[in-house]
Amino acid sequence: MALSRESLTQQFSGEVALPEDSTYAELTFAFGAPSAPAAVLLPKDTAEVAAALALVRQLGLPLAVRSGGHSNAGLSTNVGGLVINLSRMNTVELIDTEQGLVRVGAGATWGQVAETLRPHQLAISSGDTRSVGVGGLTLGGGIGWMVRKYGLALDQLQAVELVTADGRVLRASRAEHSELFWALRGAGGNFGVVTSFEFEAHRVEKVTYATIMYPVDGLAGLLSAWRQAVRASREELSSSFSLLPPFGEGDVPKAMVLACYAGGGTEAEAQLAPLRQLGTPMFEDIKEIDYADVLEEGQPPEGMQIVVKNIFYPALTDEVIAAITATQSQPGMRIFQLRHLGGAYGRVPAEESAFAFRDSEIMMFGAHFFPGDATPADIEAGLQPWREVSALGRGSYINFLSTATAEDVALIYPHETRQRLAQLKRSYDPDNLFRGNYNIIPS
Repeated sequence: MALSRESLTQQFSGEVALPEDSTYAELTFAFGAPSAPAAVLLPKDTAEVAAALALVRQLGLPLAVRSGGHSNAGLSTNVGGLVINLSRMNTVELIDTEQGLVRVGAGATWGQVAETLRPHQLAISSGDTRSVGVGGLTLGGGIGWMVRKYGLALDQLQAVELVTADGRVLRASRAEHSELFWALRGAGGNFGVVTSFEFEAHRVEKVTYATIMYPVDGLAGLLSAWRQAVRASREELSSSFSLLPPFGEGDVPKAMVLACYAGGGTEAEAQLAPLRQLGTPMFEDIKEIDYADVLEEGQPPEGMQIVVKNIFYPALTDEVIAAITATQSQPGMRIFQLRHLGGAYGRVPAEESAFAFRDSEIMMFGAHFFPGDATPADIEAGLQPWREVSALGRGSYINFLSTATAEDVALIYPHETRQRLAQLKRSYDPDNLFRGNYNIIPS
């Protein structure tokens, strides 16, 4: 449907971008997903979000809500519909320095949050990437570099403001609309447009960040040694183990251990020492830095199709290690990364939020790279190594998926959680206006 600026602005007073506008491409860019919405609506406040939703209901077009635009599954955009782009709602306000209470607009990025908090030696454990939006990452979980010390990004959430499908503006917290607050933490995109978040930030003067590279010879031994090291570590230490393919001519496969210790000094050195002794390092870099400097910027390689999947393991068993090791002899270009959980992440009761699999020791994701002209059959064949390793796990994590199918939803939310969400969806969005997501069908 071709929409005119005049027809849109009669109903919506905020900023509008159409395909002919110079800003359109940047506002609709998606990682590997088709993106050609009929129009982009850019509200600057909650009232304009409500007006945008009224326009969506009137026109009956598909809706996508965009915070940072990093959805691997392309859920930040669509083809032929409307996109509510929240990037103009990006303020970061420190409400209470002593309590560490921070109000963040849903269109802010985690880089903005980290930079605002840096002078106050405060931090919120979020994700890995500066340009990732606060909204999408938080509502899906947020496995960040202090996940063992402070839990998920959504575990640090105290309250939200949102606009529901019928235009109501609500505040949800443990004390207000508590059932909705339960659902928003893990399945938030299904229940409204969250316009702002209130987080508890934590006092973090410095972190110690380590990058250690190992050759992949003796991979099973390396993984076993990493398992032993992280199991014995303090909760201040969060670590990942990645298997990297060769990137470019002359490169070789590598194992990369990343670690972030929430603190510095001799205790950080002692906790990192076992990770430096898994084998003979090819490279290591260890530095004491501000938490804001841990967040990096990652861009996918151009001209490639990327398929991202993930799985939770209750424990990193010898069987899992053997399965991962066996994939190294199979063809294909892929990255497997294991993230160590537990600690504060695992102490949150399962019924506290819609986010599941709190009893997992490991979340592992696989990023599979295929040529731009790869066929579905090529991709299916290339995913065989993933099928072998994922058969030993369970579940899935929203923020590391490049598909959004009914099968994905069934993996993300256990049956009882899905039933509870579906009943709540009937109350807040009975017509399923918010369906451009990991969709919960109203019961």
